[in-house]
Amino acid sequence: MVEYDADPKESTEAPNDQYDSPWKEAVEHYLPEFMAFYFPDASAEIDWAKDYVFLDKELRAVVQDAELGTRFVDKLVGVELLNGDASWIYIHLEVQGTRQAEFAQRMFVYNYRIYDRYKRPVASFAVLADEHKSWKPSTYGFALLGSKHTLEFPVAKLTDYEDKLEELLASENAFGLITAAHILTQQTRKHEKERYEAKRRLVRILYDRHWDKERVIKLFAILDWLMQLPEWLNRQILDQIETIEEGKKVQYITSVERIGMARGEVIGVEKGVVIGEVIGMEKGVVIGSAGLLRRLLEHRFGVLPEWALGALSGASEQELDAWGVAVLTAPTLEAVFNTY
Repeated sequence: MVEYDADPKESTEAPNDQYDSPWKEAVEHYLPEFMAFYFPDASAEIDWAKDYVFLDKELRAVVQDAELGTRFVDKLVGVELLNGDASWIYIHLEVQGTRQAEFAQRMFVYNYRIYDRYKRPVASFAVLADEHKSWKPSTYGFALLGSKHTLEFPVAKLTDYEDKLEELLASENAFGLITAAHILTQQTRKHEKERYEAKRRLVRILYDRHWDKERVIKLFAILDWLMQLPEWLNRQILDQIETIEEGKKVQYITSVERIGMARGEVIGVEKGVVIGEVIGMEKGVVIGSAGLLRRLLEHRFGVLPEWALGALSGASEQELDAWGVAVLTAPTLEAVFNTY
């Protein structure tokens, strides 16, 4: 077992874990792998050689007055099928982090609202990331006077993978590693040493896979965001990475450091100095900048309201750039968003 250097100011628990942003990034980066890992039968019917389109703004427009509880991630994606029955369809994805009585109802409402708005077939899928093993809602509907209206939707439950950690860690699918990281994050809550050792192992696996640089960097950003550690332990993780890279004669460390900043590490905010890195990805999605801006906004104005979170999640690169400058001097949250 690898020991870590003791710190005289060691806290009694890890920082508050944040799951929503890393899961959002993971789904956007690796949608085909997401579907193949959790819903292989459905994935096999989708033509992944064709372009698929994330429709976040469209989803918000459909469900803006139907907010039934909170969730990690909800996504609407336009895809094409292999059988050619429809030129394209919608798939509605939810990653749900807590047990909620209204969850199945929300799936039902969102599904029929999407269909009502676009008159296209809609398939709904849910990943349940909570810790209640017996909670597995997969249907919602009603029957009245001989009339029935029911939605049944496939569900993947992350607690079902808890006894398959070694299998997850051996998987070539990105969501094998991400699922393992999520489970290990839950299991090591308030246990810094165990989390440090688990995170170090996952980092080693990233490099041992012989994946390309971009994949390693993106997956490290997701794992790093999931597995929150105090900064002094994060520095030791970076030291471990440097040692690994020296042995393998690769150099990713500069990019990894930048991703750490993009995750929300802010240096010298009081002096107006912000360090971060925006990393472009396929289909025009910007990695890191929205997450960094959210942390900056929370640092200045506290917990963000729903309207601000919605604006961030659907923002263009130009909007994020403008808001990133405004956050340093704007007197109010509203003033930041009124600069573009």
